[in-house]
Amino acid sequence: MTQTPSAISARGVGKRYGRSWALRGFDLEVAAGSVRGLLGPNGAGKTTAVRILTTLLRADEGTVRVAGYDVAAEAAQVRYRIGLVGQNAAVDEVLSGRQNLEMFGRLYHLGARPARRRADELLERFGLDDTGSRPVGGYSGGMRRRLDLAASMILAPPVLFLDEPTVGLDPRGRGEVWSAVRRLVADGTTVLLTTQYLEEADQLADEVSVIDSGRVVAEGSPARLKERLGGDRLDVVLHDAGHLALSARIIEELVGGPVAVDDAKCLLSVGVTDRVAALTGAVRALEESGVGVADVALRRPTLDEVFLHLTGDREDETEEAA
Repeated sequence: MTQTPSAISARGVGKRYGRSWALRGFDLEVAAGSVRGLLGPNGAGKTTAVRILTTLLRADEGTVRVAGYDVAAEAAQVRYRIGLVGQNAAVDEVLSGRQNLEMFGRLYHLGARPARRRADELLERFGLDDTGSRPVGGYSGGMRRRLDLAASMILAPPVLFLDEPTVGLDPRGRGEVWSAVRRLVADGTTVLLTTQYLEEADQLADEVSVIDSGRVVAEGSPARLKERLGGDRLDVVLHDAGHLALSARIIEELVGGPVAVDDAKCLLSVGVTDRVAALTGAVRALEESGVGVADVALRRPTLDEVFLHLTGDREDETEEAA
């Protein structure tokens, strides 16, 4: 059986700032033509990892290859084969969308005519052909991010790094960027995505790597990571917060598992195996005990719950400052 080659490969990577290690034993393998989500709390090492993978920072130990080239020994070859979209838009607001893309084309040493032709292709590809002549200052947030994506694809790089590409966007803008990313992946681009929106990783990523304390602590498809929390969840909302402790004991005895209690929302949540039996049994037992139930629902665990389970619900630490 032929294995899909890795577009990104990092083994035993370490990076130290002073006496502190931002990364230590960081390993990552991303198959060509896939989307990998890189998730982690503040200070986990995500920013350092992306900087090393994109040749902006040298690792102190370990090896990294991107698009088949060593990022330390063959940095120029790597840069020619990657695109990078950061958190802040890199486009000029005074210029039009087409002028921005032509400018990036010339910076990549394309001739004037090829740069114009490539700009027209990208405007159409990212759904901006009708607005390409307008100044970027009049674009919506989603349109600017799509233009950013287009600029990163001037040379059609096989590997694209997206560092929180939809931060600050409204739901419509996020949806526009998601659609653009899906089109890129359908055409064969490999994407490494860091994001603070776990729903975004759930929507886009084929595989997710969770990083904490400078190393990957879990990885797999979003569905497989959710399975680690024990399948379905039963959520019960009560009318009276005074019944939470009693209700938690009743449900725990019924399903045989620990019950999470949210006092502010008057909510009980527990992992269950037999969906229907757990739901009907919990409602019946609570009613017989005189507990008023406002709402009850069965659902799959969210990626947010997986994230908190793997990394801990702790105070944010300071992200590496260098």
